[in-house]
Amino acid sequence: CMFVNKPDRLNGFTLIEVILALALTTLLLGLLSTGVYIVAEDWNRNTNVLDESLDEALVVLQVDRALHGVLAHSYTNLQTLSRQIYFIGEDDELSFVSTVSPQREAGLTAWNLSNDAEGVYVKLVPAYADNPQERLDDNEGTLLLPNYSVEFRYLYEDTADSHQWIDEWRGEELQQLPFAIYVRFEPDDNDDEVLEIVAPIKAYRHRQITPNSGRIQSL
Repeated sequence: CMFVNKPDRLNGFTLIEVILALALTTLLLGLLSTGVYIVAEDWNRNTNVLDESLDEALVVLQVDRALHGVLAHSYTNLQTLSRQIYFIGEDDELSFVSTVSPQREAGLTAWNLSNDAEGVYVKLVPAYADNPQERLDDNEGTLLLPNYSVEFRYLYEDTADSHQWIDEWRGEELQQLPFAIYVRFEPDDNDDEVLEIVAPIKAYRHRQITPNSGRIQSL
C-alpha cells in the first residue's frame, strides 16, 4: 500500500482575519483619538478659564495696591492761587494719585478708573506738581476688565459707632481723602464672580492743608 504524504497546513492569516484585525485596529484608534480630543478640549477650556481667573485676580491685586498707595496730592489752583487736593470720586468713576505704578516707574502716577460699553477702562499718566486732569483727559485709556462694570463708595465717617459710606468725594472741596475706598467690579454675565476691594487710606489728610470742616459736616 502506498501512502501519500499530505502537505502540512500553511501557518498564516486568512484574508477575513486580516480584514477583521484592521477593522478592530481602526476602531481602537478612532476611540483613542476621540478620547484624546475630548481631553485636549477640556484641558484647553479649563486652561482658558484659569487664565481668565488669573488675569482678573492680577487686575484686582494691582488696583488694590494702587488704592493703598493713594496720597493727598496737592496742586495750586491758578485761578484762586489756593492749594487743592486732587481726588475726584463718583459712584462710577474715580481719579486719584498713587505712589504705585504698574510699570514700576519712579515718581507718582495719576489713575482714572471708569465704565465703558466694553468694560472697565483705566488711564495712567505721570503726576507732577500740577493738576493731572488734563493729561488724563487726553489719554485714550486701556481696557482693564472686559465685560465688567465698576462701582465706588467712599468711607466718610469711621468711628466705633458709625461707618458712613457716600457715593461721591471731591478732594478739592473737602481738602482730604476718604478713610477708605470700596470698589465693586460687577460682571455682565451672572455666572462670573463679583470682584470687590476695600482699601483703607492711611494718608487721608494732607499735612499742610486744613480740611474744610464746614463742608464735611454738611455731607
